[in-house]
Amino acid sequence: MIVHKPNFFVLTGGGGTGKTTVLRQLQALGERVVEENIRAVIREQVAAGGQAVPWLDATACRDLTTARDIADFDRLASETGRVVFDRGLMDMYGANGVAPSPALAEAIRTRRYNTRVFVFPPWREIYQTDGERRQDWSQMQAVFDDVLRTLPELGYEPAVVPKGDVTARAAFILERAV
Repeated sequence: MIVHKPNFFVLTGGGGTGKTTVLRQLQALGERVVEENIRAVIREQVAAGGQAVPWLDATACRDLTTARDIADFDRLASETGRVVFDRGLMDMYGANGVAPSPALAEAIRTRRYNTRVFVFPPWREIYQTDGERRQDWSQMQAVFDDVLRTLPELGYEPAVVPKGDVTARAAFILERAV
């Protein structure tokens, strides 16, 4: 069965593009939000000395993140108000050079967000790496290009969020998240 949730909106793009900052702004404005799962997986794996991180075992990281993304979608499936996700199932599609698993491909096919997906472009002035985000600038640009190519293949319409202050970026999303 396919579950289509036109009230579920996804923020996507490479790390360090301002997604989480805008998500926090949307939450402060009263929007229901869902934090990204991959950073939580990375934090937990690093703390436990685990291997399921993109730079050691990208397949295991993909599978753990996918399971959490599916659980979030299913947990909120009866929600009728707008929900904004910091990344969605489609983010793991081909991420870190790992082919999608059958479970991920099926989840992407059967759990559908709003067709408009908000894509955050690389922005050198705000980009920084950390212990969980190790992609360099050229990798960030490649992620952006991959997202713009992949979303239409998966039946989604990319809406590039313009660079600007957090208030303007949140307003851009809210005006179009209908």
